[in-house]
Order: sequence, then structure tokens, then C-alpha cells
Amino acid sequence: MEREKMFEYILDSYPYKIVFVDADYVIRYLNKAAKYHYYDVRGYKELVGRSIFDCHNESSREKIKQAVEKMKGHTNEIFLGVSVDNQRFYLNPVRDENGELVGFFERFEMNLQK
Repeated sequence: MEREKMFEYILDSYPYKIVFVDADYVIRYLNKAAKYHYYDVRGYKELVGRSIFDCHNESSREKIKQAVEKMKGHTNEIFLGVSVDNQRFYLNPVRDENGELVGFFERFEMNLQK
């Protein structure tokens, strides 16, 4: 099995949305749950290759920019809030072998706190 395909299967098995964005804010990957949510539920088309800011409002854009600046300073996972569908969402840095930020992924999970 190809390594890339294996990672795709692993990420697709995660039941919540995962969106990978490069350091230039371009969406590079959506797992199966993210594709369903953004394409089927929200009605977006072909997000891969587009700016993450194309599908966020100004307030969210600023939160993302601030979080990325923190991650550039070697901060780890950042909690951003709870979505309208009651999922907690985080930004996680992705770094190269030298520790430089190459992008981040949005990670979601069910919000079990009331």
C-alpha cells in the first residue's frame, strides 16, 4: 500500500472534520468528514487549492491569523471555540524536520461540556 493512500485511509476513518492548510493559507487536504460537511452540507465546491479565508467571515479570519502567528512562535495546539454544530475546534501546527511551520490542520471533536 502506498504511504500516501495509507495516511488518507487513516484520516478518513476519523469521524470528525480535518482540514490541512499550508503556510500560505491554502487548503491542501480535506478528510472524508470535512468533504461531506463543506461540500454536501455547506454547499462549497472544490475547496482544495483555495484560500481558507474564502469560507470564513472576518472575525474567523482574524482568529486564524492570530493563531498562526502564535504557532510560528512554536505554540502547540490552539483551541478556537465551539462551532454552531456543537463541535470544539482546534488548530494544530504542522512542522518540518527543522521545526518550521509548514501549515496547520483544523481538528474538530464533539463538545461534551455543557
